[in-house]
Amino acid sequence: MIIGVGKQIIKRLGYDVLTAGGGKEAIEIYKENQDKIDLVILDMIMPVMGGGETFEKLKEIDSNVRVLLSSGYSLNSQASEIMAKGCAGFIQKPFYIKEFSQKIADILKED
Repeated sequence: MIIGVGKQIIKRLGYDVLTAGGGKEAIEIYKENQDKIDLVILDMIMPVMGGGETFEKLKEIDSNVRVLLSSGYSLNSQASEIMAKGCAGFIQKPFYIKEFSQKIADILKED
């Protein structure tokens, strides 16, 4: 349900969206659609493979992958480590759509 709502919000912001039910599926989708993906939004806590491991695998596939990390916790040690490894941004949940939209736009502008 959360993925569906997130997808609708991002679509309303004007972006095309691919969704994954967890980290492992996200890796497969990225491999198949890498040339179409400008930004990956990861949650720290995901089924099968968490955000940290997923980020590492994405970086192995594409060292320039842009990732917006999301968490219900503040920048704890694990999130801080991911940021230090080249994650493009962080947003703490819950967040406002305006704040989320701005984070996405800022990351995509860094081209």
